[in-house]
Amino acid sequence: MEFWFIVQHFKAQPIWVRFLSFLGLFCLSKFTLILLRWVYVSFLRPGKNLKKYGSWALVTAPTDGIGKGFAFQLARKGLNLVLVGRNPDKLKDVSDAIKAKFGKTQIKNVVVDFSGDLSEGIRRIQEAIEGLDVGILINNVGVSYPYARFFHEVDEELMKNLVHINIEGTTKVTQALLPGMLKRKKGAIVNIGSGAAIIIPSDPLYAVYAATKAYVDQFSRCLYVEYKNSGIDVQCQVPLYVATKMASIRKSSFFVPSTDGYARAAVCSIGYEPRCTPYWPHSLLWGLLYFVPDSIFDYGRLSFNLKIRNKGQLKDARKKD
Repeated sequence: MEFWFIVQHFKAQPIWVRFLSFLGLFCLSKFTLILLRWVYVSFLRPGKNLKKYGSWALVTAPTDGIGKGFAFQLARKGLNLVLVGRNPDKLKDVSDAIKAKFGKTQIKNVVVDFSGDLSEGIRRIQEAIEGLDVGILINNVGVSYPYARFFHEVDEELMKNLVHINIEGTTKVTQALLPGMLKRKKGAIVNIGSGAAIIIPSDPLYAVYAATKAYVDQFSRCLYVEYKNSGIDVQCQVPLYVATKMASIRKSSFFVPSTDGYARAAVCSIGYEPRCTPYWPHSLLWGLLYFVPDSIFDYGRLSFNLKIRNKGQLKDARKKD
């Protein structure tokens, strides 16, 4: 009887009241589904068996930061590693540390300076992976500004490296490994993007860096669509701040994970969505940012980055003195 009364009462309402009621119910249902999915992905969804892609993984820039975290976590999952970096001594140090912890891991080191001759570097990578079933590629190599600066203050060398390493390096390494994955009809490609290009509306004073990471995101999404029916999972991971030298953050916190903390979450996300933010506090911040008007965010971000610029200029001035 009560339900019937509610139905009759609803029918008696003006059409605009019924429309708003349906709209409110739709929005509430959508929000509930999004929240439930976020809880499942962040806390309940199991990571994939990464060995199904192949027994080897290739990681670029593995001697520090997120790349080093990935290398250790992939070794923990039982994968052999091809580590690609520019410093042979640092590559050896990381390899020795991984072998000391995971004795069965096979490791190949490939010395490539992504700011130099990429053709020669790609040739070395192709020689190193010959005959290996490299099923996972972690495109982590990248550079940013030494500190925030206006676009007209970006020198030619920095601009060249940003484009050469962040865009061409990621593209060429992917191109080198993709044929083998297609031949085996399986593989996973993870490109490391940045919240500076995807999550936040703008990142003034880091314009070229943000633009290169926007390329990485679009490149990843297109490849995801092109190769999803060929057994290859392509993904762009979009972290916010992680405690790395590039971010100039030494101490980790709840919203700023350590490189190992980020990598643990990142490895569990491989093979799922074409774009993701693996570390759940980052995804929480991403959701909250949708409620901040772009104009307010632009003003706050510009003010924040101007402070970084001022500190960087003072540091440069001291060095000259």
